Amino acid sequence: MSEARMFLSPVRQFVAWLVALTAMFVLVVPVSAQEEVREARYGDDNISVQLVADGMPVAGEEWMLALRFIPSAPEWHGYWSNPGDAGQGMMLDLDLPDGWEMGEPLYPVPDRLLISGLMNHIYEGMYAVLVPVRVPEDAEATGLPEVTGFVEYLACTDRVCVPQDAALNAGQGGDFTRWRAEVAPLLDASGYFEISSDRLRIAVPLPAAVDLSDPHIFIANERLVDYAAVQTFMREGDLLIAEIPLDDFGTKEAGTIAGILSFGDGAGVRFEAGSGDVPDGGKLIAGPIGMQTPPLWTLILGALAGGLILNIMPCVFPILSLKALSLARAGESEAKARNEGMAYTAGVVLACVGLGALLLALRAAGEQVGWAFQLQEPGVVILLLVLAVVITVNFAGLFELPSFSFTQGGEPGGAFATGLLAAFAATPCTGPFMAAALGAALLLPTGLALMLFAMLGLGLALPFLLIGLVPALRKRLPRPGPWMETFRKVMAIPMGLTALALIWLTVQLGGRGFGLFALVMLFGIVLALAIVGRLQRAGKMAWPAFGLVAAPFVIFGAFALPASYAAPGSQPSESIHEPIAFSDEALAEARASGQPIFLWFTADWCVTCKVNESVAIEREVVRDAFEESGVITMVGDWTVRDEEITMFLTDRGAAGVPLYLWYPADSGEPEQLPQVLTPDLLTERAK
Repeated sequence: MSEARMFLSPVRQFVAWLVALTAMFVLVVPVSAQEEVREARYGDDNISVQLVADGMPVAGEEWMLALRFIPSAPEWHGYWSNPGDAGQGMMLDLDLPDGWEMGEPLYPVPDRLLISGLMNHIYEGMYAVLVPVRVPEDAEATGLPEVTGFVEYLACTDRVCVPQDAALNAGQGGDFTRWRAEVAPLLDASGYFEISSDRLRIAVPLPAAVDLSDPHIFIANERLVDYAAVQTFMREGDLLIAEIPLDDFGTKEAGTIAGILSFGDGAGVRFEAGSGDVPDGGKLIAGPIGMQTPPLWTLILGALAGGLILNIMPCVFPILSLKALSLARAGESEAKARNEGMAYTAGVVLACVGLGALLLALRAAGEQVGWAFQLQEPGVVILLLVLAVVITVNFAGLFELPSFSFTQGGEPGGAFATGLLAAFAATPCTGPFMAAALGAALLLPTGLALMLFAMLGLGLALPFLLIGLVPALRKRLPRPGPWMETFRKVMAIPMGLTALALIWLTVQLGGRGFGLFALVMLFGIVLALAIVGRLQRAGKMAWPAFGLVAAPFVIFGAFALPASYAAPGSQPSESIHEPIAFSDEALAEARASGQPIFLWFTADWCVTCKVNESVAIEREVVRDAFEESGVITMVGDWTVRDEEITMFLTDRGAAGVPLYLWYPADSGEPEQLPQVLTPDLLTERAK
């Protein structure tokens, strides 16, 4: 059993440790004692084994032996050569005539068994392992030679594992025709592989005509891949490309790779692969986002439409509306309006591409992150909170930023900075249309993924860009006048509400003490800005005073905030449904109950999530319908980084929250519900 398996997640770690201890117990008897006695200590009562030969050996040819394993009851299973996260492969020692050589055992295509997050590679029912023997050309092959040996293996059920062993003596018999057909044949062409920081990519030569109903690759190399992770498969002509996440605690390197490609119906092929370049792209046939990748043009339109919808979010709309009105104040200058529109768009697109590139880089480095990952970091939320408060008091007229104004037109530098800010403030939301595009961006080649992030930014910037480029649209804007100052102060209200929401999020992320110290620091910053405003109105130099007043409060925050930070607990937020906290184990247990399940993923910083919860999920009519139908509710809170939730979202093709899944009572595949929920939709599912 490999040492890496001792460093899995807590549940997996305990189960793997228990199974490993059982398996290793077989090996603690001194080898010398086994060689001397060669008698079975445990026996083969649970899975019996027989050594049989295919006819008589012929000098200079290959002679085939077989180990036939027969379980005593259906619940017992054996293991492939690489047992997976737990278990023990077979250890075989044959006593052959001098000069005769035993080849590598040949296995049938194994099955997968997932228990408590542990993936096992098993055989259920009777199975046979073929053992080729190379007979020398000068061998005296007359009749059946005496072939003895000893085999050790593991027999397990879903609850218990028992070591097995047996002394072997070859005899005649067995259905070798059937057993040869069950063994995965070796491909006559080699594949090639490459290993990145977080995944193994394999190209296997396979005719495009081969049907793959449920493909899976069993890797023979131990401590290389994450056996339980979802595998992604793409077609590129007669080449099958597979991507498999690496084992976080594994070797992450290999000279050659061997394994079995299962087609999903009990059939499969063996392959060998050497290091080489694996092509990008291809048609997705199996993986996290389903059996077929949406056409690229639909992903582009989805990203564009999703970005457009972000403009109505409360943290973006005030900025956008004031910048739009700034164009009217810019006068009749076509060039100024065009330059400001282009600068704003450049800021938005650059911010979205930058965030997307950082997201992809972190995932390539092995981090489990998704869209809006920055809002899971308390430091980033504090920075956003400061920005929201500064914008709010600026809108309210407390002070002016002459080089970065939301209401003075004709300044490309200010428009560019506004675009950066608007994009950063809009990232907490994943609206309709965005889900498929951002989910696909995590799987597509880097260039295409960054293009989708750029289209998201273009959608967010599009209204302001059109106003800057189309004179007819600018003419429809209200004419400049004193009312604009009033409108600016009105826009301070939604920005202030955004700041209040960020204060609440700060408490959720770091606790009440963390939130209190953040308020103390904010008080000092606002006080400094108020002094700046008074000096500005008096026509005096203002900004040095800001530094003198704000510096002590900022220094206080730099020390007090990290010291007061308290990580939130794992309990879900209060809900009238009293949902179960999501985990892979909890979901598996709920599905085994045979009851329907409503699973939703949310975050305190996700506006869309909170709207859906207040409008649709947290309603008494929905709760009553769920209780009447025995619906199990489960929630995954992604407010702070949670690798298990991130992996689940990625496996479902979701780059972020919200995500709503309905599991039917018959244990069928879950239905992904729309990102805009209604009470009727949920009550109908319950019925």
